[in-house]
Amino acid sequence: MRTFRSPARTPRTPGRTPSRMPARIPGERRMLVAMAVDATGSGMYIPFSLVFFHHVTGLAFATVGLVLTVVGLLGLGALPFAGAAVDRYGARRVQLLLYGVRGAGFLLYPFAHALPAFAAVALATAFGDRAFPAVQQSLLGEVARGADRDRLQASSRALRNGGLGAGSLLASLIVGFGGDAGFTAAAWLNAASFALAALLMRGVPSGRRPRQPVLAPAQRPAGYRQVFADRPFLGLTAVNFLNALSYSALPVLFPLYITTWLRGPQALTGTAFTLNTVMCAAGGVVIGARIRARGARRTRSAALGSLLFAAAFTAQIALGTVRPGSGIVLGGALLVIVVLYTLGELVHNPAAGALSVAVAPEALRGRYLAAYQLSWSLASAIAPSLYTALMAVDGRVPWAVLVATSVVAAAAVVRLERRLPGAAVGMALAA
Repeated sequence: MRTFRSPARTPRTPGRTPSRMPARIPGERRMLVAMAVDATGSGMYIPFSLVFFHHVTGLAFATVGLVLTVVGLLGLGALPFAGAAVDRYGARRVQLLLYGVRGAGFLLYPFAHALPAFAAVALATAFGDRAFPAVQQSLLGEVARGADRDRLQASSRALRNGGLGAGSLLASLIVGFGGDAGFTAAAWLNAASFALAALLMRGVPSGRRPRQPVLAPAQRPAGYRQVFADRPFLGLTAVNFLNALSYSALPVLFPLYITTWLRGPQALTGTAFTLNTVMCAAGGVVIGARIRARGARRTRSAALGSLLFAAAFTAQIALGTVRPGSGIVLGGALLVIVVLYTLGELVHNPAAGALSVAVAPEALRGRYLAAYQLSWSLASAIAPSLYTALMAVDGRVPWAVLVATSVVAAAAVVRLERRLPGAAVGMALAA
């Protein structure tokens, strides 16, 4: 059994109290502020993307929906190129480029009234949006090591949730006062948020090591061939696909389940989203710190998060069987389930994210994380059709499927533990 030793204690100096705050990595504050700014801008359109793009372009809802679906799938093609670019040029340089692409897209959206123009701008923006998470994960791997990676994972998740909530509220106020012109203002403010985030990131030192001497062809990394030959990593990616289906449940399945199967008020959906966002923003860092303080294995933390998902989905099946007629009972039960679901998210996400970064070889980290990001993107793409098809059979069937996928994911990640690098599996105690 692997054990982790506590760091040696520093003798106390009389008259001084030892600090419990973790030492920051260079540029950490600027990087976290950039994440918050980016998330706030994104929150101004993500919660109501169809309505947003309908108003800023003037195109019909059906046209906007079709274009966004097609370009979203085509945007997956950007991932392999982004991964290769990260390995060659470093994550920070690629991230700055993607900020520019995404910012230019939202700057141009209000002028893209014709279908070809909207499709072209949407495709370019989709390339940036699909590639960005993998690039940001690579950046965290470059600038941080050990427990710092887990800490930054938890912080970035909390800031993203808080920023999305703040951006959504800000957009609601802008549209409420400005009408249709408010959507255009929101698009330009989002473009400005990308520009500000890029400016902040320029001041963050790159953690990329100096370039190595040019190697002979036989000595060079095998690129994506090595990624797809790494069976333990592919197993980890498959496990994440199962968990990504669980993450899609709240935005996709939950509203449909409330209104059709439980016949509850639509307002419960907004309440559930708010509760999830507040818990993630307020509790992510705290729960992540407690897990790190115990030196838990990342695989075990990820498995625990999957089991918490399974428990929440099992409760949904029970609620869907009883189907209480009282609105108070139904609302209270749903909020308890959302709390349980969110705890699973808070436990799972930092550990799984840090694990994916840690298992990737440094020379090919960009390619590895681009492949890993495909599991998130594919789950997001198939979730709507999968859940609606299962709901047509019985409202409890999709939750039963998610219980099964969550339990399989928990068992699989623990089984993979012996085949993954020990330094990646073990979480060093935070100093």
